[in-house]
Amino acid sequence: MTAIGVLRNRLRSNYPFTLAYRLRWADNDQYGHLNNSVYNFLIDSVVNSYLIERCALKPADPSNTDPIGLVVSSQCNYFSSLSFPQVVDLGLRVSKLGNSSVTYEVGFFAQGSNTVSAVGGFTHVFVHPEQRRPTTMVEAMRAGLTAIHNDLDAPYFPTAKL
Repeated sequence: MTAIGVLRNRLRSNYPFTLAYRLRWADNDQYGHLNNSVYNFLIDSVVNSYLIERCALKPADPSNTDPIGLVVSSQCNYFSSLSFPQVVDLGLRVSKLGNSSVTYEVGFFAQGSNTVSAVGGFTHVFVHPEQRRPTTMVEAMRAGLTAIHNDLDAPYFPTAKL
C-alpha cells in the first residue's frame, strides 16, 4: 500500500487526543466545502489546545522564558469533503519527537464517522523566545508530547503523484 493509502486508512483510534470543532458558514469556500486555509487554522488550533492543556504551554504569560515552537513545514492530504454545518473531530498524534523538534499529525473526521476526511500536520522547532535559535524543549513539553507519540506505518506527509 502507498503512503497516501496508509493515511487514507487512518482511524480515530490512531489519535490519542481529540478536539471537536463546529464548522462555520464562513469556513466554506465558493464550492461549498471547507476552505484549504481552514484546515491549517484547525491544525494550529488542535496542536495549541493540546500544548496549553497537557504540555504547560503558557502563551499569554509575558514572564515565560520557555522555548517556543515555530512552524517550519506543513502539509495536508485531502480525501473527502467537509463543510458547514458539520462538526469535525480533530485527532492529534505526534509522529516524530526529537530533542528540539516535533512533528504532529492531525486526522479530520466528520463527527460520527470513523473514515478520515483529511490528514495534515506540521513540524515545530523549539527556539529560544528572544534569540530564535533552536534549543531543547522543556521536560513538561516533552512529557506531554511523549504521551501522544506513536509510530504508525508510512512516512509522514508523503507527496501525492499527480
